[in-house]
Amino acid sequence: MKFSTRSEYGLRAMVVLAGIQDKSPLSLRQIAEQERISEQYLEQIFMDLRKAELVQSVRGAYGGYYLARDPADITVKEILEVLEGPIFHYECLSADGQGCSFKEGPCLVQVVWRKMQESMTDILQGMNLQGLQEGIYE
Repeated sequence: MKFSTRSEYGLRAMVVLAGIQDKSPLSLRQIAEQERISEQYLEQIFMDLRKAELVQSVRGAYGGYYLARDPADITVKEILEVLEGPIFHYECLSADGQGCSFKEGPCLVQVVWRKMQESMTDILQGMNLQGLQEGIYE
């Protein structure tokens, strides 16, 4: 499984916002310079993050973005799903994640995909912006 730069850059930018103590807005230019990311690319990413209500924006000379919720309440899974769509999807798994969508009867390898999906979901749901900002997951 490979995540795109959208996820990498979006997650990095969200961690930067998590480090702001007074909830003052931070401009995309400031984030782009700090993280060495294209400001134009961040604009695209932040449109989706704002639509998902993970960040809020303030217009004007001192405007920018800040987290819409407490960093402890925003999970890595939530951010990645906004930027990538469903984190783990295999055609073999049925919609409920329990059966095989290709054939009737038992599927001998479906358990592999289901276990991987469960593990990744647990890991990403268990990590939040506050923990990343504080470095507690190392």
